[in-house]
Amino acid sequence: MAVEEDGLRADARANRDRILAVAREALTADPETPLSAIGKAAGVGQGTLYRHFPTREALALAIYRKEINALAALASTLLQGHPPLEAFRLWCAQLADSSAMKRGVAKLLQGATSEDDQREAYQQMVSAVGSLIAACEAAGAIDRGANADDVLMLLGVLWQIPSHPGRDAQAARIIALIFRGLGAKDALDGLTGP
Repeated sequence: MAVEEDGLRADARANRDRILAVAREALTADPETPLSAIGKAAGVGQGTLYRHFPTREALALAIYRKEINALAALASTLLQGHPPLEAFRLWCAQLADSSAMKRGVAKLLQGATSEDDQREAYQQMVSAVGSLIAACEAAGAIDRGANADDVLMLLGVLWQIPSHPGRDAQAARIIALIFRGLGAKDALDGLTGP
């Protein structure tokens, strides 16, 4: 079997990815979901599950890292396929969507993340926001001078919105307010939701 760059065989990588996908959904819906239920839903035995993730905290940390990596990579992907301001708005919407995952694993993450983990994740997010800001500034879509750290702190409120029927509309309104603060006055008309 071929060994991938992370040292896992292709079948082991597939098992790990399937476990992470199932666990993300399950823990987002119910943070108390038993690991045995996650393994069963992923179609793997308990030995396979525990070989990849020996504790609930290790599983939560892997979900979190995968989410951060995906969000960071999404910035450049969106910039390749959309005008800068639209790419930034779509990225912010995805950040808001990921908040349910973060709430689902938040308690588990408290003891599982080190300062290095937190710093690395934060820097990935700052870099993503910085690239989106730079593209928007270069296109004249927002005012110049926005600080990526500051904007990310403002966007952090999206992870604080509790689940409720109007959550998506509230997130869209908050994103629109942030963009107006960045100087994108008319660019978001019709994109802010009800």
